[in-house]
Amino acid sequence: MPFVNWLKRNLVVIAGLLTLGYLLLPNIIVTVFSFNKPKGRFNYAWQQFSLDAWKDPCGVPDLCGSLSVSLRIAFWATLGATLLGTLIAFALVRYRFRARGAVNSLIFLPMAMPEVVMAASLLTLFLNMGAQLGFWTILIAHIMFCLSFVVTAVKARVMSMDPKLEEAARDLYAGPFQTFVRVTLPIAAPGIAAGALLAFALSFDDFIITNFNAGSTVTFPMFVWGSAQRGTPVQINVIGTAMFLVAVLLVLASMVVSNRRNRQKA
Repeated sequence: MPFVNWLKRNLVVIAGLLTLGYLLLPNIIVTVFSFNKPKGRFNYAWQQFSLDAWKDPCGVPDLCGSLSVSLRIAFWATLGATLLGTLIAFALVRYRFRARGAVNSLIFLPMAMPEVVMAASLLTLFLNMGAQLGFWTILIAHIMFCLSFVVTAVKARVMSMDPKLEEAARDLYAGPFQTFVRVTLPIAAPGIAAGALLAFALSFDDFIITNFNAGSTVTFPMFVWGSAQRGTPVQINVIGTAMFLVAVLLVLASMVVSNRRNRQKA
């Protein structure tokens, strides 16, 4: 039968599209309800099309303030985790030292460990040190749990690098700094960028670790959780939709740049 044969040939593609649609369904719902005008406090049922929330995304008190806090924490946590994670990844791949295997195992612990365990452990550490919970404790906690993801991403890239390219640069009288800047770093850049983007997303999105170590500081995920108890404002959907669109644009821009580079090489 023609239909059965066609289905067999395209089964993998159909399954992939259905899976992708299922994954994107929450984003589509958030986007649709960002144009809703609910009659009550809860934005769970479609009532009326409106652009009011898009015209005034900061109309809800403290929403943009919490968003600003989350963006600042995510930026500095990404910067710190990327710098430390890149150095650790190079050290683990390029050098042999005692306890190297143990360090490799410890790096994966934060990814395998439940977040609530790490959150409680960090809270205990901060309380024993007498630290005041707030912006800085959140930042330290985020750097610590983002570090493992950056190390994993960069390490995979460094392991796939051909050492002959660096040897060729040294044979052409390039110094260690020139070799690193002009050869090693550009090759490792995709892994570093992937780790940085992952760290930013994890830091901005985190709730459990943040909630344990925030004190009186309110991040955007904490604001969303608190608002859900009283009624979810439409502006939360607007912010979520805007961030999703920014992420999609970044991916599309990366694909365009990659395709141009491949055409130039060809």
